[in-house]
Amino acid sequence: MQVSIACTEQNLRSRSSEDRLCGGRPGPGGPNGGGGHANPAGPPPAPKARGAPASGRSPGPPASGPLRETTGRATGMKYRNLGKSGLRVSCLGLGTWVTFGSQISDEMAENVMTVAYENGVNLFDTAEVYAAGKAERTLGNILKNKGWRRSSYIVTTKIFWGGQAETERGLSRKHIIEGLRGSLERLQLSYVDIVFANRSDPNSPMEEIVRAMTYVINQGLALYWGTSRWGAAEIMEAYSVARQFNLIPPVCEQAEYHLFQRDKVETQLPELYHKIGVGSVTWSPLACGLITSKYDGRVPETCRAAIKGYQWLKDKVQSEDGKKQQAKVMDLLPIAQRLRCTVAQLAIAWCLRSEGVSSVLLGVSSEEQLLENLGALQVLGQLTPQTVLEIDGLLGNKPHSKK
Repeated sequence: MQVSIACTEQNLRSRSSEDRLCGGRPGPGGPNGGGGHANPAGPPPAPKARGAPASGRSPGPPASGPLRETTGRATGMKYRNLGKSGLRVSCLGLGTWVTFGSQISDEMAENVMTVAYENGVNLFDTAEVYAAGKAERTLGNILKNKGWRRSSYIVTTKIFWGGQAETERGLSRKHIIEGLRGSLERLQLSYVDIVFANRSDPNSPMEEIVRAMTYVINQGLALYWGTSRWGAAEIMEAYSVARQFNLIPPVCEQAEYHLFQRDKVETQLPELYHKIGVGSVTWSPLACGLITSKYDGRVPETCRAAIKGYQWLKDKVQSEDGKKQQAKVMDLLPIAQRLRCTVAQLAIAWCLRSEGVSSVLLGVSSEEQLLENLGALQVLGQLTPQTVLEIDGLLGNKPHSKK
């Protein structure tokens, strides 16, 4: 069964009228918010809002190279295929773990999401476990209030931790189906675009997982399915089971990826992308705020590590490894200043340059922080091979393929 195809250049040209998701007012707030390190030269211009001059479309690379990329006319947002499927996702998405959890008000969450949408973001990621379901409810209420065309945005959710009962956790057929229906009820949607298996489950046979994901797609409850925090061997097993029994294989993997977490996304997932078409959606590009130069050997009261329930992050920041990583972040400041950007923007752009990465999920708590992070799109074009080599030299952690 053929379930995913790569877009041809002709298809991309025919969709030029669809690059523009929507219009909107310019997002409030400046580009330096959200705790990123400001420098004397200042960050790149804020992302364009509605009514801004159309930007040129970047040429698509050859099929054997990086993911095909186009630029939205009205917003400047870049779009890539999700793996080798035909689904076009914004290269920057909005995660709801921070934004729609318990840290900010529902009003602020709606403001953040509105600014994201009006700046071309079309991917919104959540999970049944985020804030015990509150994130899905908040996201659903916002989508209902805004009245945006359902065809203009992508909603993804993740299934694994749904409740305290033994049958409300894991990846059994029962929980995949019931958990997804619960998510849809909270989201007030009839389907999600992608449902992720939120970690592997050794207690559930792989065939059962793949058959359950195929069922929810055939029932119209989801359009695609993917994995989150799975190993390369497990993803390959799911693909093999799908091919053996004429079922639907996963289309992408969600993985943690940032300057200090590189091996999986840089050495394992590119091989899966080329062999079976599985793409990557990555999260935590700023390592929970560590890569912003705001810690500088201490834990400010306004940062996430100082919030109740984030003692693990505070411990990480104050550990020996955390201090070494903060020193590396400070070493990146001269490069960021040379490129006229913040360290956060440099780190996000660095994630986007990796082969096979379809989208990077942002976790923000304010409009200003979101606009700063979106400014990474302007930095991406400045990341020359020489600059990447310079960053690798400072970090000293570039992984090498086992080949």
